This record gives sequence, structure tokens and C-alpha cells, in this order.
Amino acid sequence: MQIDPLSDSRIAEHGFRLERRRLVQLLWVILASLSLVLALSVADGAWTSAACEGAAAAVMLLALWLASVGRVPLAAHLMLLTLTVLTSAMIFRSQGLRDEAVCAIPALMVFSAMFGSRKVFLAVLVTLFAMLATIAAANIRGWHANPVGPVTWGSLANLLVVLSATAFFVWLMASDLRLALSRLEVENGRIRESFTRIDLLAHHDALTGLPNRLLARDRFAQALALAQRQHTPVALLFLDLDNFKDVNDSLGHAAGDLLLREVARRLQRAVRACDTVSRHGGDEFLVIMGDLGEQTAIAATAVKIMEQLAVPFQVLGMELSATCSLGISVYPQDGAEFDTLLKHADMAMYHAKDAGRNTFSFYDVEINTSVIDHLHLISGIRAALARQQFKLHYQPQFDLRSGLVVGAEALIRWRHPELGMIPPAKFIAVAERSGLINEIGTWVLNEACRQAKAWQNAGLLDLVVAVNLSPVQFRRGDIERDILQALAQAELAPTSIELELTESLLIAEAGHLGPLLSRLRQRGIRLSIDDFGTGYSNLGYLRRFEVERLKIDQSFVRRMTVDGHDEGIVRAIIQMAHSLKLEAVAEGVEDAATLARLIELGCEFGQGYHWSPAVPPDEFFEFVQARQGLDRAGHRRSA
Repeated sequence: MQIDPLSDSRIAEHGFRLERRRLVQLLWVILASLSLVLALSVADGAWTSAACEGAAAAVMLLALWLASVGRVPLAAHLMLLTLTVLTSAMIFRSQGLRDEAVCAIPALMVFSAMFGSRKVFLAVLVTLFAMLATIAAANIRGWHANPVGPVTWGSLANLLVVLSATAFFVWLMASDLRLALSRLEVENGRIRESFTRIDLLAHHDALTGLPNRLLARDRFAQALALAQRQHTPVALLFLDLDNFKDVNDSLGHAAGDLLLREVARRLQRAVRACDTVSRHGGDEFLVIMGDLGEQTAIAATAVKIMEQLAVPFQVLGMELSATCSLGISVYPQDGAEFDTLLKHADMAMYHAKDAGRNTFSFYDVEINTSVIDHLHLISGIRAALARQQFKLHYQPQFDLRSGLVVGAEALIRWRHPELGMIPPAKFIAVAERSGLINEIGTWVLNEACRQAKAWQNAGLLDLVVAVNLSPVQFRRGDIERDILQALAQAELAPTSIELELTESLLIAEAGHLGPLLSRLRQRGIRLSIDDFGTGYSNLGYLRRFEVERLKIDQSFVRRMTVDGHDEGIVRAIIQMAHSLKLEAVAEGVEDAATLARLIELGCEFGQGYHWSPAVPPDEFFEFVQARQGLDRAGHRRSA
């Protein structure tokens, strides 16, 4: 319901009428109360009290006449003065501080607050306080005595009259307050609706309801600010419908408008909730993509948009097609400002049109080629999983003091039939972004457990196999089930497996990760933090999680004998681990000097090229046999 706003003069007039109506009501109640008290005084023969109450009633009649003719302030002041004098006289002449007239003091405070100014309120308050103090002092000093009479039906009647009058006006005040709050809430709602409507009209396209250029520019500024803090890219996609002019010319603008609305809906379905789709004008749209880890997500979104628009549209009973040409520019390499990126995306869009339409193009041709390569890589990962092209190699882990092999880290390898050996650094990140890491991670867990059991059956009983887990696997929610299934299928004891977690995972998923890791530790599964020193590296989360080992990142270990700064970092990590009763594992040990220095610093375990790179399972078995002096049956050879 729409409510017309009240002008200042109308509000003032409304308030004056309400104040006068309430004052008249109050005066009538006071007159009625005085009449009852006067009747009781006459009945009791208290002629002095009756005279005072009669005089007060006459003054109230005068105040009532003044209020009726519009002289509300004068009537209110006259009422307050009369009630103050009458109350003081009744208290002084009767039972003093024990008199029922004292109950009228709170009502006087309410009346003076409602109908008087601050000065009038303070004057009434001070007068009543002074009167009460005087009566108390007079009684204490013996100057005046207020006898305490017996309780009579008359005193009860006086008390009930005073309380009834007070209660009536309190109820009126509460009603006024509720009414005022209700009107205020309705008015606030109307104002909020008005502002919402104004904001919608100012920042959204009237036809499609999408953000307009102004809001798109603001959303881009927000995405850019976040990207600058997180050092991530922001993409601006410029989309132009192919041959839209033919629709308008042949079917009319009404059909064109319907088509644009449907295009807007499909664009919103094709992007993430955090992305912004904007109508730039005519048949041109913008998509702003922030919070991007890698640029393959941009190409994937562009493909999804084209797939959405490739489905025919039903407009006015006719089937229409609406392909698009899409240009993409990316912050920071293509520009750092909205206008610059918009210009470059526009140029890329025309490049897509020149390439035959119904396609997309990046502003930078090299990026365009790279993204296409990434899409091919995703397809290749799916094929590798289906064709069993992935293999696990194992790098031995050593007890630095005894020199014995105590474990192995499982590292995935991909031998592509055409491209040869593809390093994990190239495909693991792509697999994480595409979600394929979940399938890869499950395969790695099963294969590592199977191999560990095979080595145990061959005599390598004390080896612990370490497996790297991706944060993406934990976010899926069923990682615990995958781990337990892999152990059960291999019939492997949980103590034979070590899970390597990243620092970023422990920080980002701290809320639900603690209970999960605790359950895994209770089963005997070992936990370690991989590449320690390259992430957050603080004691806070180390205390919360039941990890056993810190693996010092190889970037520090490799240079520790030639760079004092790196050695200091390694020393600090080892000391931190020991202070928390954790074991330290050094990665990237490549020479005897580094090994000797790690032993001096108290590092317990290590791995690296000084002993062996990651090798296939058979080579690892032979290496351990030779190193430990074991025969094929797993027995130590005699000297």
C-alpha cells in the first residue's frame, strides 16, 4: 500500500491535535478523580480537604476550557501547577511520606514529561523532591508530626482513584507509542522500497533486468580490488550476437526484445554466481569474471556460453538461432583499467567475428593458444585415466642417523603416448581446477596401498608410504571413505600409510578438518605437512592438528650450505618441529655436505637425489634391498 508522505506542516498539525486530545482526556479523568475524592472527603467530614479538592477541580475546569480553545501549553502548565500544589498539600496535611497521595508523584512526572518542556519537568521534579525532603526533615526533627492513621475504606478508595488515573494515562501513552512505531515502520518500508526502486532503475537495464554499464563498472572495480590483493586475474568478456539486426528487421523490435531477454537468462545460467552479466547496449553484453585461479576457467565459461546460445530460441512461435562472437581481455596483462580492458575485449570480439563468428578470441594471441592447450590437456587427463597411462614412482626416505630406508613418497608420473613424460607440475594444477584431481587422487590412494602391501609381502615390512592429498579432495567431503576403502581393498594396516597435507589446506579448512584428521589419527594413519615454510607457517594451526611431521621444502634445503638465510630458515623449522614434538623431514637433499649439516641441526629424516630420485616400484625394491642388505626373501644377508 502506498502512503503519501506528510509535509512538515501536516506532521506538526497532527502532533498538536494529538497532544490536545490527550490533554483533554487527561483533564476529564482528573476531574472525575477529584470529584470522587471530594465526595469521600465530604462524607468523612474533612472540610478542609474538600475545600482544597473543590478549588483544584475548578482550576481543572478552567484548564479544560483553555485546552478546548487551543491554548494547550497554558492549560498544561496550569494543570501541572495545580496538581503539584494539591499533592504537596495533601501529603503535608495527612500522613506525610506514608500518605496515599505519594502514589500520584510518578503520574505527575509522566504528565510533566508529556506536556511540559525540560524546564517545567525539572521544576516539578525539584519542587516535589524539596517538598518530600522538607516533610521528612520536619518529622525527624520534631518540628511537625504527620500521624499515621488507620487503614480505612476511604484511604483505599483514594489510592485506587490515584492508581486508576495513572494507569489510564500510561495506557494512552503506550497506545500512542505503538501507533507511532507502526506508522514509522510503514514509512520506513515505503522509503526502502523507493530507494530500492531508484537503485534498480539507476543501475539495471530496463529490458533485461541485468546490471547496466554503470553497475558493471562498479562490479569490475570490486573484482579488480580483490584481484590486486590476491594477485589473481580478472576477465572481461565482450559478447555480440551474430546477425541480430536481421531479427529486428524481419520480425520487429518486439521479437528482438524477447530474444534479448532470453539471451540474458541463458547468460546468467552459463556463469558462476559470483560473476556479473551486464547488458552493454543493443545486442552487446559484458561478463565480468573475478576470483579466478587460472585462465582455463575463462575459456571454459566462454565455451559454456556458446553452448547455451547454440540451443534454438522459441520466440513468438518461431524457432530462432542466436550465436555470438566473444572477445576476452584479462587483467593484468591486457590492461589495469576498465576502459582499457573493454577496448581490448571489443577488439578481440571483432577478431572472433573475422574468424567466422560463433567463436571466442583472447586479446593476446599467445594466451589464446595457451588456453586451448590447457583444454587439450584436460581432455588428455581424462583419456589417461581411462587408458591407465598414469604410474607411481617412489622416492625413498631415510633415517639420517642410521642411514636406513624407512619410507617412500609416492609421486605420480604421466607418460603420454605422443608428448612423452609430462611433469606433475604441468597437469596437477589443471586437474585440480577441472575437478579431475578427485579421480586421480582416488587412483593414487588405491595404487599406493596396493604397492605397500606388495612390498610387505616381499619382505619390506617397516616401510611407510607417503601419499600427497589435494585440498580439492577434502572439499568433496568423502576423502575419509576413499582412504578407508583403499586400505581395506589392499588389506593394509593404517600405520603403513602417511598422508601429506598442505599448509593452505589446514588454514582454509580448519573448521571441519580437525575432527576428520583426529579420526584418521585414531586409526593409526600418520599425518605430515608438506612443503613447510612456503605457506602460512605459524604455530597456531600446528597445535590444533595431530600431525607428526613437518617436511621442509626443498627450495630451502638445496641452498642451505651456500645461503645463510636459507640455512636459518631450515634451522628455525627444525627447532619449531622439535618444540612441538614433531619430526622434521628434509626434502631435496642432494649432496653429502647438506646431509651432514642437517644431521648437525637435528633433522631426523630426509629424501633427495643424494640417495635416489623417484623410481618405478621394481627399481625401488631393488634399491632398498641393496641398501638394507636384504635378499629376495626379505632376510638380511650375512657379512
